[in-house]
This record gives sequence, C-alpha cells and structure tokens, in this order.
Amino acid sequence: MSSCTESERFAACLRSLKERSGLSYAALAAKAGASGSSVHRYCSGTSVPQDYGTVHCLAVACGAAPEELRTLHKLWALADAAREPEAEPPERVVELPEPVAGAPELVAGLPEPVDLGVGNGADGDTADMAREPSNGSGAVGWRRRWVRVGMAVGLVLLLGGLVLTLPLPGSAEDGDGGGAASTEDWQKKDDRLLFTSACREVVAMGQHDACVREIQELLHDKGTVIGLDGDFGPQTLRRVTAFQVYAGIEPANGVVGDATKKALYESEVRLDAWSQDEARRRIREVFTEAPDRAVAIADCQSFLDPLHILPNTNGTRNWGLFQISDARLRELGGTPREALDPEWNILAAKRLWSQDRDFSDWPHCDRAFSPSPSASP
Repeated sequence: MSSCTESERFAACLRSLKERSGLSYAALAAKAGASGSSVHRYCSGTSVPQDYGTVHCLAVACGAAPEELRTLHKLWALADAAREPEAEPPERVVELPEPVAGAPELVAGLPEPVDLGVGNGADGDTADMAREPSNGSGAVGWRRRWVRVGMAVGLVLLLGGLVLTLPLPGSAEDGDGGGAASTEDWQKKDDRLLFTSACREVVAMGQHDACVREIQELLHDKGTVIGLDGDFGPQTLRRVTAFQVYAGIEPANGVVGDATKKALYESEVRLDAWSQDEARRRIREVFTEAPDRAVAIADCQSFLDPLHILPNTNGTRNWGLFQISDARLRELGGTPREALDPEWNILAAKRLWSQDRDFSDWPHCDRAFSPSPSASP
C-alpha cells in the first residue's frame, strides 16, 4: 500500500474528528498547541506529524473517544512508517588514471628486466625491448609486468600475515574451552533467528517480517500482552521500549540492536502488568474524591495500559497509566522504571492531583471529559 494511501486514510480520520468538533483550524491549533497551517496540512493529507503526541492532542481537543484515539494512533503509525526513505548518496567510484604510453620518466626508475629464459633466449633482444621501446609500447608492457609482479608479492605477504595472526585451534585465544567451545558458542548464536543473516542488524519501526514476529514472541514469553502479527507498529515499539527500561538497556529507544537481541534471548526480565480491570479498581481506591474522572483521565492517556509509553515532539516521553512526563518524573524523584509500575504511577498521579485538587496536569483529557457549562449546577 502506498504512502499516499496511508497518509490519506490518516488525514480522513483526523479531518472527520475536526469537522465533528465544529472547531476552525485556528481554534483547534490553539487548543493543541500547534499552528493553524500545520493542522490544515495534517487534515488535508499533505503532511504527517513526526510524533504522535501532536496527533493525540488534536484528537483529544476534538473530543475523540478512547476507541477513536486507538484507531487514529494506528493510522498515524501506518502513515509514519510509509514515509518515503531518504535517497542514499550514490556510491563513490574512484577512477584510476590510465597509464601514459611512452612516458620515459615512468620507466627510468624501474630495475633492469631479469632474463627468465623465456622466448628465444636472446639476451640482446630482451634488453633492447626494455631499453629501446618502439613507440613507447614496450616500456608500458614492461611497466605493467613489474606492477603485476609487485601486486603478486604484496598479496603473498598479506596472506602470510593473516595466517600468522589467526589463532590455532585450542589455543588460549579461543577462550577457556578451546576451539570446540568457540564453535559451540557460534553455533548457539547462529541458532537464534535474530542473529542470523535472515534478520537486519537493527530491527525497528515499520518492518514486517519473521524477525519482528520473533521479537513479539520473545516479548510475549516474558509475560506482556502483544499481537503476534510480525508488524513492528506502535504496540511493538512500546513493548520493546518497556523491555529495554526493565532490562537496563540504554538508550531505551525501541530499536532492537545487538544488546536488545541478546537480552531478549537471555534476560530473565518479566513484563507482567495489571489488566485494565485491575488498573480501574486501584485508581478508584486511590482517587476516592473523583474516582470516575480519574479513571477517565487514565483511559484517555494510556488506554489503561501500565506499559504505555508516548513520545513528545520535544524528544521527551510520557510513561505509564497516567503518562507521567520526564519533567514531572524529575520533580517527583522517580525514574522511567518506577513510572511503568502501576502502583507507583497511580500514587504519583494522586500527588500531582493533590497540589491543586484538580486534573490540570492532564489538560487535554480533562477538557475532553469535563461536563459542559450547561450541566453545571
């Protein structure tokens, strides 16, 4: 499916939310903290936002329901993954200069040719060919012969050096187990799909293949809820990032390189998390003053997914049930690992709520679920 089609589907969904809200581009932009021209480009399909955070703000400002937010998130991810890759620079070709026939200065420094006894054995003829070239062709011929000899000698020396530097089977360089153990280690590595030539060195957002499915199955085996469709979309990105946080892999960026591959196979990290029902129950217990509003805010922010991670346009991220931002984490003395713990996240959100006894820390979701003025007593 072309990138144009994916962009149009995303734009159509966003445009329908905008039209339903009755807001102008300028009014919508003001609510979402974007420019009116940018919002117009997103709704017309001529541009796709770099980060989902902008999309989320626009949709919430339009009054999108949680299910509509999920659909829009998926459409944005598909449009984002379908962007045209930047053209790679052409391979640099180094052209070697052609030899100049008959140039005496190129021949002057060459040693005298050695009689190898080839041909008629006439020493005078051989020497004459080297010293008195006919129209320069003889000099070029001898120069090329000497170049070939030099290249052959250099190749022999190079190969000899490589042989001398290779460790012998069973030597100390093979490790404690000698050559047999080294072979077993490589065989073990090759048996793991992500380390074979079938997979890219780095597996990332937008891929769809057996290597992505392998990552999903490894994450599923560690206890997390994830689709096994082989599609590296937003859900897989969030789960990979959460795993990196739990496994202590830096940077936790959702990109599966060698360190993450190794940890997926060998780490004992578990990603078991609360269900939505468990999250709702605990939020109600903590937010006794406004249980329904608190649950609605968390559902709007994370779909009640404790491992939800959302990037912002400025490079920061929001974490967990109540999407605690990096800035708030620093203020609260927390870490991303703690923010992904639902109990810590809910209690941290309650601390933020208690500062002014309102949900002003989540303005977009708070407006989406605020009663209309006519409903006020």
